[in-house]
Amino acid sequence: MSFPLYFSKKIAFSKDNKNNLSRVIIFIGRLSVALGIIVSLITVSTGFGSKKAIKERLADFSGHITVRSTRSNSSYNTSVLDNQGLDLKKIKELPDVASVQKYATVTGIMRNEHNFAGIIFKGVGKDFDSLRFKKFLIAGTSPKVTEKGYYNGVTISQKIANDLHLKVKDSIVTVFSKADQKPIYRKFEVVGIYRTDIKMIDDQFVLGGINHVRKIQDMKPDEIGGLDIFFKNVNDIDRNMPEIEKLIGYKNYAEKATEKFPQITDWISIFDTNIALIIIIMLIVVVINIIMVLLILIIERTNSIGLLKTLGASNAQIRATFINYTLIIMVPGLLYGNAIGLGLIFIQKIFGVIKLNPENYYVSTVPVDLNPIAIISISLGILLISGLALIVPSYLISKISPVKAIKYN
Repeated sequence: MSFPLYFSKKIAFSKDNKNNLSRVIIFIGRLSVALGIIVSLITVSTGFGSKKAIKERLADFSGHITVRSTRSNSSYNTSVLDNQGLDLKKIKELPDVASVQKYATVTGIMRNEHNFAGIIFKGVGKDFDSLRFKKFLIAGTSPKVTEKGYYNGVTISQKIANDLHLKVKDSIVTVFSKADQKPIYRKFEVVGIYRTDIKMIDDQFVLGGINHVRKIQDMKPDEIGGLDIFFKNVNDIDRNMPEIEKLIGYKNYAEKATEKFPQITDWISIFDTNIALIIIIMLIVVVINIIMVLLILIIERTNSIGLLKTLGASNAQIRATFINYTLIIMVPGLLYGNAIGLGLIFIQKIFGVIKLNPENYYVSTVPVDLNPIAIISISLGILLISGLALIVPSYLISKISPVKAIKYN
């Protein structure tokens, strides 16, 4: 064991620290480190958790990547997906693809004696991923479409259900209009109610059978309006986008889930700035406190420094001793900070104690993401940066004269 490390341990675990100013200074240093760790862990876990939760909700409802005809543009009345150049078989065979479902959409108005609601009727087929959709259900079931005949069940959002005073097994009339034609009326039975907490989705979308949309849009029995492509992981979107674009033909276009609602994407991007800003602020606070601890410990142990110099210790060895001493002081703060921070995060993850307004935050509870790499990086980063920050103030030791230091009282 090197002399600086050995001597720094002797000082750190000395009984003298329990009866002098060191006790207060050490407590302040450890408290600042613990608070820095707690705030950083909560900031990172909730920031990344919110980004992930919102992206997953967007993607799990409408597909990680959606393929549509270029003729559809931004219209909610989808045009027929062009088959020229579209290789559905190869898309399904991509390693990251979990499932692909066909759909078609048309706009309409649901109405009854209580109210009315403008909707986007999303017709799905027998390949609808009901298992993925199940997380959004709060009552009833998702559509059970076989594509044989006309399935008259619909799954509506809680927002639409509340506006129209509907519950499962109620009937509702929907009006669809076409240019230069009489309105088309359809009577549906509510088989399920869902909630995504994404306002743009919950305010508009109703799920039902695709054959209704085909009939209204004058589509052939095998024609569709688009494809929802789901990946095994939401983070696979960017990596697979170029390959998907090669397999859909030039008359169709692919759109990422995060691009469908740019206002949400812009809001999510704010998390990165906030996370970085909070961590930088906490790091500055921790570093300032640790430097203060080092300087006070140097002043308090001036006699020891003079004695070490008299016995032949170099300035570099003494600086290393006090830097090691300060870093050892930080370790309990790191441990307590991680224990408390992770404890609070686990409580939120399991019990969802802190609630949010989904209209403003797109989620009803504060989501957390326990990323081991981020957790370890925060602790190691604070320890490393603090160690580097201590190098410059430790040069104060070289200014201390051995003779004056020994006389110092």
